[in-house]
Formats: sequence, C-alpha cells, structure tokens
Amino acid sequence: MAETEQVKPLAPAAFQIRSDEEETMPVQLKTRRRNCINCCGCITAMLLIVAVTILVLALTVFHVKDPVIKMNRVFVQRLELANGNLRTDVNVTLLAGVSVKNPNAASFKFRKGTTTIYYGGAVVGEANTPPGTAKARRTLHMNVTVDLIPAKLLAVPGFISDIRSAGALNLTSSTIISGKVRILRTFKKYIVVGVNCTVTYNLASREIHGGNCKPHLSI
Repeated sequence: MAETEQVKPLAPAAFQIRSDEEETMPVQLKTRRRNCINCCGCITAMLLIVAVTILVLALTVFHVKDPVIKMNRVFVQRLELANGNLRTDVNVTLLAGVSVKNPNAASFKFRKGTTTIYYGGAVVGEANTPPGTAKARRTLHMNVTVDLIPAKLLAVPGFISDIRSAGALNLTSSTIISGKVRILRTFKKYIVVGVNCTVTYNLASREIHGGNCKPHLSI
C-alpha cells in the first residue's frame, strides 16, 4: 500500500506534460497555416498585378496600329504642248507632298518606297520615296518628285484626244512604304502601307482637281 501511495502523485505530472504538448501542437499548426495563407495571398496578388500589367501593355504600348499615308498636294510642271501635241524632248515633272502619320507609342522606321504614276491604266512614271522615321504619335512630311515619260504618255490610247478635247488628264498615283515598328527594342512588327490617289490635271488652268485617296495596308 505504501508503494502504491508513492506512485500515485506521479500520474498528474505525466498528464500535465501531455496536455502541454497537445496545447502546443495546434498553435504551431495554426502558425504554419497562417504563413501558408499569407504566402499564397502574396503570390496571388503578384500574379494579378503581372496579369493586369500585361493586359494594359497589350492594349496600349504593344498594340501596333496602322500608320497612315496621305498625299496632301500634287503639282505638275513642264507639261508643254507644241501644235496641240505633247513635246517629247521635255519630261513632265509631278511633285507630290506625302505625309506619314504614326499613331503608335513607338517610332515607325521605313525604307525607300516607291511612287508610281498611271495614266489610262499604264505606268507613265515611277520614283523612289526617301527613307525616314516617323516618331511616336507624330506625322512626317516629305516631297516626292516623279518624272513622267512623254513617250509613255503618247503610247496610251486616247491621250491626244484627252488633251485636245477634254483639256485634262486623269492621273492615278500609288505610293507604297515598308517598315517596322520596334517596341522596347525587343518586339518588332513589319508593316507595308500605301495609298492610291486619283487626280485630274487641267491643262488650261494648270491646276489639280480631285485628290480622291484610299489607303491600303498589307502586313
């Protein structure tokens, strides 16, 4: 009996130790769970910020719009007649003012282009447009000079009758420029843009009428 009475006081101490361990373990689990939740929340927030940033850039900076080419004015020089016929010893000069409007947030750099003049569906003159760079959201203006070959004009059926009866020439021009838009020096997009215009040159007043232009795009 004496030995039994000496052993009994030890039982509450062991029970107390186990109780402390049981109380400590849930606290550790809660702390780990809280840390995991905070970590997952931070990762989710960062992913959302990255996704929103990419979406905004895709809709603004990375969204490449089409540059627009316009032919603002056209002049015809040295179109001379002799006895109702076109002089063949003097080339007719066509001067055109061309503008390149860049609506993008990055520069549009283009190489030499071509301007072709048609009369009656036939090519009567062709010239190169100078290379250049249209800065971001800016418009670049340049001049193009095209020599019209008198022999090619005379070879078009109905040319003589047009200058004698109508006193006017219906000319069509086509300007094509190819270049690229580079974003952040990494992303590139190659673009080919152009514009077709139809004008009427009055021989008596030496004035240009019309100027109906239609842009076209090829990527």
